[in-house]
Amino acid sequence: MRILLTGAGGQLGQAAQRVFTRHEIVARSHAELDASDLVAVREAIESTRADCVLNAAGYTAVDAAESDAEGAFAGNAIAPRHLAIATAERGIPLVHLSSDYVFDGRAGRPYHEYDATNPVSVYGQSKLAGELEVRTFNPRHWIVRSAWLYSPAGKNFALTMRGLASRGEVRVVADQFGSPTWVPHLAAALEQLIDTAAYGTYHLVNAGVASWYELARAIFRELGVKVNVRPIPTSAYPTAATRPLFSALASVQQPRITLPTWEEGVKEFAAVVGATPR
Repeated sequence: MRILLTGAGGQLGQAAQRVFTRHEIVARSHAELDASDLVAVREAIESTRADCVLNAAGYTAVDAAESDAEGAFAGNAIAPRHLAIATAERGIPLVHLSSDYVFDGRAGRPYHEYDATNPVSVYGQSKLAGELEVRTFNPRHWIVRSAWLYSPAGKNFALTMRGLASRGEVRVVADQFGSPTWVPHLAAALEQLIDTAAYGTYHLVNAGVASWYELARAIFRELGVKVNVRPIPTSAYPTAATRPLFSALASVQQPRITLPTWEEGVKEFAAVVGATPR
């Protein structure tokens, strides 16, 4: 299968190009394909003769979205709409990445695929809008919600912690809980999902639940560096966007695709990147 990959320069885009082994990937960065341009999307699908599209692109600046709703909805709703329209016209499926931020975090337990959504930020609203557009315009879709992504490249929490290792002490929020997900594990699960041809909505995250505080401690432990991690409440680290306090994801969907634990993901991260030189 030839897969047109959007957002090739991002964390998932880079990982998919490394991890996918059973399918041919035709990669397009945002600079090469702006999916908010429907004409460009149609031309890209036609010229690449794609059998499937994997949308790994999106607007990811959670806090900036609060003052840039137009940009957030362009990247997270309009672009998926165009991809859904264009793939439906060609009779091919679309894989679209969404987020745990479509939930409000008040359930007190991990959310499964059939739980009601209720985003509490502009970013979350834009991601939910993208899901609705994909469902509306292409029935042959996989909507994949994931969370707390980190990889060896790009901007993410794990790399930020690694960069702060020389400080000796960091303050990390301890009352927000989620599903830390090592992006190469997610990429491998996506290739497995595509092979099923079982369309629908899926939660694909590393197994288990952690707070940012617990994740930071695990990162430093696996990197082999001694850092005093001080737990702080969300109120001590104000941000423009409201975060769901408990947005861990679980799955009841079939076929069931299980990823390794989040602890295993951290171990792989540490083995790949190594400790920050002092």
